[in-house]
Amino acid sequence: MTSTLNPYLNFRGRAREAMEFYQSVFGGELAVNTFGDFHASEDPAEQDLIMHAQLETASGYLFMGSDTPSRMEYEPGVNNFSVSLSGEASDEAELSGYFAKLGDGGEILQPLEAAPWGASFGMLKDKFGITWLVNIAGPAA
Repeated sequence: MTSTLNPYLNFRGRAREAMEFYQSVFGGELAVNTFGDFHASEDPAEQDLIMHAQLETASGYLFMGSDTPSRMEYEPGVNNFSVSLSGEASDEAELSGYFAKLGDGGEILQPLEAAPWGASFGMLKDKFGITWLVNIAGPAA
């Protein structure tokens, strides 16, 4: 698989509703995981919020979304979207290189490191204020 670039949409408590709506519009397969699935919520009231949703359509569209926890800033039109770069372990050098170059002059929000879902994940804001997510899948089982 080659690496992919796609939009990542953020919501405040409405990610499931939004992603199901987009599925009704574009069709495709929707996969959803909650914060509780990964034991990743600091607030027990947010266990059922969406940590990651991914919609893949027959037309080749791929987009992702999640709920923004209450402890994080959320301003629609300003910080409720980002760009996601994803790939397999075989793409690690390429994706790590992009992460380093995009971070030059920007701000690393989450270092590129092992994540609870078994991938390497990092997040940064580039020098133009665009948030980038990089996810490198772990080695195949």
